[in-house]
Amino acid sequence: MSTNTVHYRSWEYARRGDYHRELAPNWSYTPTYLQKMRFIRRFVDSLPRTARILDAGCGEGVLVEEFRAAGRNIVGMDLNYESDCVRRGDIRDTLEPDSTFDAVLLLDVFEHLAYADQPRALREIHRILKPAGRLVISVPNLAHLNSRLTLLFTGRLDRTDKETDHVGERPLAENARLLAEAGFQVGRWYGITFTVPIIYRRIVCKWAERSRWLHDALGPLARLLPSLAMLNIAVCRKANGHAERIRM
Repeated sequence: MSTNTVHYRSWEYARRGDYHRELAPNWSYTPTYLQKMRFIRRFVDSLPRTARILDAGCGEGVLVEEFRAAGRNIVGMDLNYESDCVRRGDIRDTLEPDSTFDAVLLLDVFEHLAYADQPRALREIHRILKPAGRLVISVPNLAHLNSRLTLLFTGRLDRTDKETDHVGERPLAENARLLAEAGFQVGRWYGITFTVPIIYRRIVCKWAERSRWLHDALGPLARLLPSLAMLNIAVCRKANGHAERIRM
C-alpha cells in the first residue's frame, strides 16, 4: 500500500481512485496491463543507473514509486493526479529545460490527446530528451484484428475504449507516421493482446483473471503481427540515434 499523500485527483481517478495501484483481477484490461508493465520493467532495467527518466501521464505513479525505491532517477507527471511523487503537469508543455531526460515513458496516454495535440506532445518530448534519448510509447491500435473484422461485417469499429475517452485513438500505421514526423526512429513495434474474434470479447474480457493464460498464450501472435494487436509498444530514439529492440 502506498504511503504517498494524494493532493489532487480528477478524471477517472476522482471516480475510481487508484485503480492501477489497486488492480482489479477481472478488469478486462488487466492481462494487457500486466504484460505492458513487464515490458517497461525490462526496458528500465536496460538503462544505465544514472539515466534520468520522466514518466509522463503516470497517473498514480505506480512505476515512479517502484523505480525510485530501486534507486532510479525518475520523476512522474500527470495532468489529472498529484501526490508526493507525482507533480501536475501537461505533456504538451512540460516546462522542463531542453535535453533534460535520457528516457521518457508515455504509457497509455497518447490516445487521450486530441488529434491536433498529438504532434505537439511529440515535439515537446523530442525537445526535452537528450540527444539519442529514448521514448517508450504504449498506444492502442484502432485497427486490431477484431476491430477490422467487426467493421467488415457490421460497419462498426471495435474501439479499445469509448470514443469520448480515447479521443485520439488511431491505427498503428498513423501512430508510426506521427512518430517519424516528430523526429523519432522506431526499432520495431511490440504487439500485446491478440484479439481473436469471439475469444477476445466473450472470454478474455469477460473472465480476465481465469483466462489470463489464454491471453498470454496468444501473445506470440501479437508480437508476430503487431498491426493486428490491440496494444503496441515502441522504443524510439531521437533522430540520428540508433533505435533498439527490447526482449519481451
